[in-house]
Amino acid sequence: MDHRVPPDCIISVPVRKCARGERWGMTERSGSGRREGSVLVASERESSVDSRVDVGILVAYAPGTDPDQLRSFAARAAEDAVDELASVTDVTWRFSLEDATKLADHDRRRPSEFLDRATHRMIEGPYDLVVVVTDVTLESRSGKFVPGLASPLSRVAVVSTRDLRTAPRDEPQRALDDESVRWNTATLLLHLVGHVLGARHRDADGGVMEPFRFVPDRRSVPPIDADVGARLRRIAGEIPATETRSRGALERLIFHLRSAVRNPGQILTVLVSSRAPLLPLSLPKLSTAAVAPTLVIVFSAESWDVGFHMSNATAGLFGIASVIAAAFYLLFAQNLSFPRKRHEIVTEHTALVNVTVFLVLALSMLGLFALVWIVMLMIELIVFPPNLMSDWPSLEDPAVGIVDLVRTAAFISTIGVLSGALGGGLEDRAIVSHLTLFLDRP
Repeated sequence: MDHRVPPDCIISVPVRKCARGERWGMTERSGSGRREGSVLVASERESSVDSRVDVGILVAYAPGTDPDQLRSFAARAAEDAVDELASVTDVTWRFSLEDATKLADHDRRRPSEFLDRATHRMIEGPYDLVVVVTDVTLESRSGKFVPGLASPLSRVAVVSTRDLRTAPRDEPQRALDDESVRWNTATLLLHLVGHVLGARHRDADGGVMEPFRFVPDRRSVPPIDADVGARLRRIAGEIPATETRSRGALERLIFHLRSAVRNPGQILTVLVSSRAPLLPLSLPKLSTAAVAPTLVIVFSAESWDVGFHMSNATAGLFGIASVIAAAFYLLFAQNLSFPRKRHEIVTEHTALVNVTVFLVLALSMLGLFALVWIVMLMIELIVFPPNLMSDWPSLEDPAVGIVDLVRTAAFISTIGVLSGALGGGLEDRAIVSHLTLFLDRP
């Protein structure tokens, strides 16, 4: 049962009734599990199906910003977008506004920097999706400033009012209550929620899922076209996701594995677009810690002796073990799983995020292995004088073929991968989620 709150507890957003349902300011539904203080700011009731999607709105503001003004702005954006969402999906949408959080500075931020708090609140809420509204600049993985980005896998979207308020040169910055800012924000919010539910730009035939651009004279939210609407209706009907109350590490591991088996397509989509094997090229500290010691080891006769007399199967297993061990070490040593604060409840999409992060790390370590292996093989083939290894007096078997060189380079590379993970690590623990989990443009 819903409980009304006194008028002074309702956020100052215009509330109106519409033909399909109603919207109101209120505390959370009894038994929802959300903490006291979160306020329902938008709801659309549909009678066609008995389904509901709960969306948490987190506000993160820079020093000097009026948090109440930004919260009211975020609430109004939800109000403006909820009608179209409900009419297209035939699902009740509820947007709940959380307490605002003050940021440390005005510096630009990656969307992944909000991910930990978003997943934490998603579980505590509980919410099916989380939208973060902030007034700092948002940076995509390609280094561009964008008004918002979405992560379909983690079900998190981030909206930046800074970009939306930026006016053309020689014009004053747009006010937060400007009508163009209002309706473009609502359009962007709807657009990003569409991405979270799996809609893509190429699926759209006009409407809100076209690549977002700021339209100064926009005064309403564009419709969602029929094809995209059918997809959103199907996905929205599958929410909320499966969850479990884990009682130990083994149970959590089993739940993660089952979630991955049930949703291989979502994970594969992220892995393909992540270009994870190239990630070491963006992490100079990791790559340096891997390559530097191997440049010494490759000139050691002892490493030649081990590599020449190691079987191909042993070399392969050693390489696989080093990649997996390095990935696990980075995952736990740098606390890369979500949410970082331990919870008894684990949701399926959070499990998918964690499985994807681990697989991205594993593919990154595989890419690091390949990088070191290529360097080692080039040294053996190009730098070493002819017959240097075969004529070395301490080696028992003077016959050295190309297979021996490849195997020796692989053996040295396994050491490089482990030293890279242990000695270098990730310069920024948010780099993996930044480069893999969020789309690169709104």
